Amino acid sequence: MFQAVLFDLDGTIANTDPLHFQVFKQMLGEQGIAVDEAFYCDRINGRTNQAILKDLFPKFAEADIFNFSREKEQRFRDLAKTQLQPMPGLMPLLTWIEQQGLATAVVTNAPRLNAEFMLEGLGLTERFEFVVLGEDLPRAKPDPMPYQTALEKLSVEPATAIVFEDSPSGIRSAVAAGIPTVGMTSSHGAEVLEALGVEMAIADFTDPRLQQLGLLI
Repeated sequence: MFQAVLFDLDGTIANTDPLHFQVFKQMLGEQGIAVDEAFYCDRINGRTNQAILKDLFPKFAEADIFNFSREKEQRFRDLAKTQLQPMPGLMPLLTWIEQQGLATAVVTNAPRLNAEFMLEGLGLTERFEFVVLGEDLPRAKPDPMPYQTALEKLSVEPATAIVFEDSPSGIRSAVAAGIPTVGMTSSHGAEVLEALGVEMAIADFTDPRLQQLGLLI
């Protein structure tokens, strides 16, 4: 039986990747970089803005990275105000988790303002014991540190937790931390996620196969 359930944020708690894709496509296009879905999945999805921008713009100063990131996330939040919805099946699953007395945490590479905006907008601010932000740590995903930090905060062992993640970066982080992981196919196909070592790949939290893992939905 699990003692803790850990969730990524973007693409897992809510399917926000289409919004991030739209904003990155617009802003990188303004810089002369064409962004399609393959580019987004390979170079952007699941990474911190710092890592993305240092990769794409190696000559950017820290001030350039800060200003680009701030503008990008503001545009994202403006779009999300009217489009933010929880992933199907999330709310019943959270209710079941609470009934079972399981510990919970969000582990994300999202900037703090985005994480707070999303959780508040979805009415989830009080439903997780901890929110672990990659930007607060020496190393973000794909390093295992964010998930190791969540385990330490919740005082649970890796084998007694389960992670829900959508990006290869996040899955690598969780798997490297030794935690059984379920892949969400909101941004990548099942075959990509399965190759990274997930227990299974699902579209959303209504998938009946979650019962095989001991999660009643």
